[in-house]
Amino acid sequence: MGKLKFGVFLPFYSFRAKDPKEHFNLIRETVLECERLGYHSVWLDDHLMYNDWPILECWTTLSALSSLTSKIRLGTMVSCNAHRSPTITAKMAATLDVLSDGRLEFGVGAGTQEAEHLAYGFGFPKPPARIERLAEALQVTKQLWKNKKANYQGKYYSLKDAVCEPKPLQKPHPPITVGGSGELLMQKATAPYANRFDWGFLPSIEDYKHKLEVLESQCKAVGRNFAEIEKSCWPSGQVIIAQNRSELSEKIFQQKFEDAKLEDFKKTALAGTPDECIEQLQVYLDLGVTYFMLFFGELPKLDGLKVFAEGVMNKMG
Repeated sequence: MGKLKFGVFLPFYSFRAKDPKEHFNLIRETVLECERLGYHSVWLDDHLMYNDWPILECWTTLSALSSLTSKIRLGTMVSCNAHRSPTITAKMAATLDVLSDGRLEFGVGAGTQEAEHLAYGFGFPKPPARIERLAEALQVTKQLWKNKKANYQGKYYSLKDAVCEPKPLQKPHPPITVGGSGELLMQKATAPYANRFDWGFLPSIEDYKHKLEVLESQCKAVGRNFAEIEKSCWPSGQVIIAQNRSELSEKIFQQKFEDAKLEDFKKTALAGTPDECIEQLQVYLDLGVTYFMLFFGELPKLDGLKVFAEGVMNKMG
């Protein structure tokens, strides 16, 4: 088993500041704390709009963060393929990898928010077409990152002697995380091209085991070594952690929707003391998981990050 890694997901809705500078300051302080505590990576979601909420564009925000950090890795969870031409995304990603001294985590997906796509004029084809586009986009991206001159002719995208310089610093290229749990997506994009999968939060360990079996069979079908793909998981919809039961109860009360039952809330949350969290993570370790994606429901409060890092991450190694 490889070294355990813990990433922190920082969605736009965790930082509800009306002023964009205040919004960025909250993200910056969170990222700097994650770096100080030794987390492997931080990840921003890629949305252009959600109703009328102010949202900072993820790639430019990561570029700003790259100049303020030195160790923590910077990822997109996930960059939406439809939002930009994959040729432009590949160039942006290569640039960010260079500027960050090789710290890019390239997360990409087919896109899920229909209203956002239609509002921005991208269109929103059915899932098979979106997944086909993503699969082609990954081929285009790898061509640009690896070849001196890239050539490609597909159904949706084409390249003719395209030059992407400078290349990413990471070799053979930045790690690619394909986001999405659908079996067609796993067949077309994850099995052939991903270095890590991201299925989001699954409601049970049985669901996770089933996805592993499906992906392994699909890797065999395309001649890919299943062991080459890092096993990742979201152990919960959100993490609520405290040093003792009384503090935990208070935190759960603050996070739980008023009309939600406590037992239902706990089904989607990793809620416990550090030792209890370690016990809950062990079922994934037994399946070979080496990467955990974490969403701390208390953000932008930072104490949960510290308790988890000191009481769980450092103990698990």
